[in-house]
Amino acid sequence: MMSLIIILGVVLILGILYMIFRVGNLVSIAKGGVVDEKSSTANKVNAALFIVFMVGSLGLFFWYSFSHFHEYTLPVASVHGKHTDNLFWITMWVTVIAFVIISIVMFVFIYQYQYKEGRKAKYFPDNHYLELAWTIIPAIVLAVLIFTGLRAWNDITSPASKDAEVIELVAQQFAWTARYPGVKDKELGKVSYKLIDNFGNEFGLDLSDKHSFDDFKSLELHLPVDQEILLKIRAKDVLHSVFLPHFRVKMDAVPGMPTQFKFKATKTTQEMRDELGNPNFNYELACTEICGRGHFSMKMPVVVESQEAYERWKASQEAWLKQNPGYLDKVPAALKEAAMIQAGMQKDPGATVAEVKQ
Repeated sequence: MMSLIIILGVVLILGILYMIFRVGNLVSIAKGGVVDEKSSTANKVNAALFIVFMVGSLGLFFWYSFSHFHEYTLPVASVHGKHTDNLFWITMWVTVIAFVIISIVMFVFIYQYQYKEGRKAKYFPDNHYLELAWTIIPAIVLAVLIFTGLRAWNDITSPASKDAEVIELVAQQFAWTARYPGVKDKELGKVSYKLIDNFGNEFGLDLSDKHSFDDFKSLELHLPVDQEILLKIRAKDVLHSVFLPHFRVKMDAVPGMPTQFKFKATKTTQEMRDELGNPNFNYELACTEICGRGHFSMKMPVVVESQEAYERWKASQEAWLKQNPGYLDKVPAALKEAAMIQAGMQKDPGATVAEVKQ
């Protein structure tokens, strides 16, 4: 509301000033004077107004930026997020300083070199020192920013450690699905897009791989706090984009080209609720690539919890194969018994595949 009042006030003041200038010109004409557009009072006033506009707009820009800072910045909840935030604000300050300098030079030149009778402009065909300055200085600054950012990017996309928790995110119009390794082998099974069907195998699980037997599906993204996480990302139809704003995670999900993102969450959901004073706060995964009509609804709840709570949650989940026993026929005969045991489907070692399906 306050911002709207300020904007309306500025517009009103500009309107009043414009009317004053118009009245001044009309009065001059009524008195029989001839208005010289080059050297009239209006020309000088317009030059002065450029300075007023510069001071006012820059002042409004800095006032709004600092007074509303908390409204457009999110708390950070990841290790790399602090580093990338620092890089962002360094880049922002560099561009703001350049913007302010250019604005001041531009508006001051307009005022300083307004039309004056008898004054001629000086002609400089070239100036090697100026050309070198505005070429070399920006090049050095940009090179530093680019290589610093590249180092952060390489760290994010580099191979994860052996202890990292590997989770797969699959995007499709218009939903996210997560696949976790089971607690028994702690390793994701192989997948193939050729095995995706409309009957249940939405991941394209390769059931000839024993590591796929205890993988399970989740419609919530659960993350352990203070543990390295490797998100393996893929899309089944069109281009999507993984966005976890509080963790500063942003990575496209590209059909036919798996991507990944490595990070470590530092605050549980409850800790963030306490920090914000909002008991209803929840982390969220959103799609930030326009992927169709349902793009706006492509969200997924995210839960960050302690390592103990995370392990309990994983242990409580049913394997995908147990939820889809009809796919036992896709398992090689030599691996069926191992598949049933791994998926938690066979409590009785002597049970047959037909009995398990029932």
